[in-house]
Amino acid sequence: MSKTLSAKTCTPCQGGIPPLTQAEATHYLAQTDGWQLLEESTLISRKYSFVDFKGAMDFVIQVSELAENEGHHPDLSFGWGYATVSLQTKKIKGLHENDFIMAAKINKFA
Repeated sequence: MSKTLSAKTCTPCQGGIPPLTQAEATHYLAQTDGWQLLEESTLISRKYSFVDFKGAMDFVIQVSELAENEGHHPDLSFGWGYATVSLQTKKIKGLHENDFIMAAKINKFA
């Protein structure tokens, strides 16, 4: 039995490999509720809602700590009652399994 995405650990990406195809990205996307494929399937993003600014800020702190632990860093923006997380593997200018591992782990915080 294969591990769920949230049970996996991100592996360092040194570049030099192709990004996921749209079909591969769509397969992984089915395992990450609420996320969307954007920019011709080279990025995934999700907006989370919170009751106030502190809830959004606490979420961003959790995501930041996870990113440091996994060595894979999303783009984050937040304000009163919301936080948006976008993931892309910059070294390959597209999506890698790591992006979906992070998405699955981030979903556990919401």
